[in-house]
Amino acid sequence: MVFERRKIKTLDDFFLERKNRSAEGVCFYRINGYNEQVAAFLRRYYEKARLSGVVIEGRIPNPDEKNLAYYSEIMGMDFQMSAGFFAAGLKKWLPRMDGRQRESVATSIYDCLDGLRRAGKNDNMLKNAYIKFMCWLYYKFERIVNRLGEDDLPKILYEGTVSYYELLLLVVLSRAGADVVLLQYKGDDGYRKADPGLAYSELFDVPGLSPFPEGFSLKQLREEQAKELEKERLYSRVQGGGEPVLLNCTSAWTKGEGLNDIKTEAKDRGSDPKLFYNCFCLIRGVWDKLAYMSDLYQFYLELKKSGRNIVVVDGDIPQPTMEEIGAVSRKNYTRRDDLLMDLSGNICCTADIRLQKIMRKAFLDLMLAEDGAESAGLNRLKNKAVHLICWLKRYQPGLFSGWKLPEISCFICFGGCHNENEALFLRFLARLPVDVLILAPDGGGQCELKDPFLYEMRHAESLAVRQFPTDRAGVSVGTAAYHAERELDSVLYQDSGIYRNRQYAKANVITLKTMYEEIAILWDQELKYRPGFGTVDDVVSLPVIFAKVSGVKDGELSAYWAGIRGLLTAETYLIRQAPYIDPAGFNPMKEHVAGFLKNGKLMRTKIRAHKGYPYGYLREEIQEYILDKLQLLIDLKRVKGTFENGTEYTIVATVLNMDREILRLLQNYDFTGKNPKLIYLSTTETMLSLEDTILTAFLNLAGFDVVFFVPTGYQSVERYFGQNIIEEHQIGTYMYDLRVPELKSVSSKQTRRSWRDIIFKRG
Repeated sequence: MVFERRKIKTLDDFFLERKNRSAEGVCFYRINGYNEQVAAFLRRYYEKARLSGVVIEGRIPNPDEKNLAYYSEIMGMDFQMSAGFFAAGLKKWLPRMDGRQRESVATSIYDCLDGLRRAGKNDNMLKNAYIKFMCWLYYKFERIVNRLGEDDLPKILYEGTVSYYELLLLVVLSRAGADVVLLQYKGDDGYRKADPGLAYSELFDVPGLSPFPEGFSLKQLREEQAKELEKERLYSRVQGGGEPVLLNCTSAWTKGEGLNDIKTEAKDRGSDPKLFYNCFCLIRGVWDKLAYMSDLYQFYLELKKSGRNIVVVDGDIPQPTMEEIGAVSRKNYTRRDDLLMDLSGNICCTADIRLQKIMRKAFLDLMLAEDGAESAGLNRLKNKAVHLICWLKRYQPGLFSGWKLPEISCFICFGGCHNENEALFLRFLARLPVDVLILAPDGGGQCELKDPFLYEMRHAESLAVRQFPTDRAGVSVGTAAYHAERELDSVLYQDSGIYRNRQYAKANVITLKTMYEEIAILWDQELKYRPGFGTVDDVVSLPVIFAKVSGVKDGELSAYWAGIRGLLTAETYLIRQAPYIDPAGFNPMKEHVAGFLKNGKLMRTKIRAHKGYPYGYLREEIQEYILDKLQLLIDLKRVKGTFENGTEYTIVATVLNMDREILRLLQNYDFTGKNPKLIYLSTTETMLSLEDTILTAFLNLAGFDVVFFVPTGYQSVERYFGQNIIEEHQIGTYMYDLRVPELKSVSSKQTRRSWRDIIFKRG
């Protein structure tokens, strides 16, 4: 019996048994294009051919001398151009074939060779072709010749560009009862050389096919299948057998209604006992500024009333503590599977083994996906896994206390998702019986969260709120006028050059290089009018003065003191003599500072929680600003001895013990208005103390204008500065042993006109 070639309706027809095919026959197809359907078919067909067929990657090798010698020894070198001769040879050469199979193969060989003869091939060429076919059948296809024509037809998968004689043998096997697929990454050009009339096979052609992806091959398929097998073994080892794991149906059941979807009772979400139905939702912006917070509060009350477990996290999810990390059992690993197998043992739920299986499956799903991501090394994977496990252990009691199927807990992340570890944890929770709701009322900005289960809702309006309303006392609702004012703010005070009072909480210093005469001009100006002022990303650039004035202009003391008197504004702090801070004086912070630094970094939480912390009454942003600039002073090493002889501890003690008047100047500081000032008078040989240097260096970084008046010209200021950062102005005669007068009684008006006044006819 010779089988006819039939056309298919879908690729699934390849897997129909012979008796179930609409027109009994075989399939012989060329596949030149790619889509997801083709990829799925090839995975299945390859596995079928690997197990009970033949896979050919590259050309079939021609018979070598040993192959031909063995054939000659068994079969001899006789040749007759007849189907009977071929059948007799097959019986001896391939004894496992039955009579029907021999007849089919012999008839098909005869038809092929007869076609060659009619094409002009002589008997010797026909004999060589026959011997080649016989060797190929024995060495390459012997495993399927006894299955040709059975109900479950054997599969042949050929990868590459087939040669003429290879194609003829594949035609023989196809007609004898085998399905054949030619996988051609380069299209039909090479195939047409063997079959110009396209008479031997069909082309699989459907809309939407594209070229094969770069690097696609059977080898790649084989490696992927090996990985899938390893993955299945890993899941089996982690889960330990037993009942199958319940699967998540995440967001697919929802109506896209946000809070209303989450309020839907579990029993109304779906009925498949193999699934649990949860929601993964990100809501950016607010639907109504007036109603947003009260709506959330009502939503929270309804969830509580229904008896659901709820966890709310405001802002960033707090990083795992050292204690939490230490509680995760782990080792050093050289293999990914060992790492995941071991770490998954930290995920336990003794109350319900089904929940434990769900958790461990979700853990493996995400960790394997992370491992497949670019640059995901073993140590990085381990760190991510430990992060995830720490957070799970922290929030598991709140989410799953007393939990039973089909209950769905709720995790609310208020403020958006801020980094990849948070995103990974939220994606993990979304694969558990948990509704995950991420609220970003300010619009959310850049978000790390991407997941196929996530559905996102966007609203045009935004609202600056930091806490989810979990109690009535915490609910605050703005009036229409309030929100209108906020919107007006965004128009008036964004990139307009107009600034709201204390609009900014962060600033960086730029030190101005000036002429001496410009100090008096710039001194009482608002910062926004000085060169170099600007705002970028809510940080202000503060152009400030940091200078030393040496000598007395023309030796005129009355004019000298009058000039200093003219600088004594309401924002100016005056130091009349050195040293200002006595190194031997009492400082209550000195005994505590050893615990305030670790590896050069301020322990901010510890400092602010300390009973002796002196700045707790200041505005929150000013407290943070002081600590920011203190850390910067340490990092820049502007004071000699920093990280060399313990000077960093003196820096911390000094900055945490500033005078109340200086603190008031900081408390009142508006970064877009006039900045506070410090005038330091040094009229003798006495030098600044280390503590004086620390204070003035800090105030410079904090945005003060700082000017040292040194009529002696001595190096009394520079002793402890680690860098040459003070601009010095030499203005005149050095004068010594001057007594500082009561400056408030000194007139700031100068009776003598300067040469600039004379030239420009001022005064």
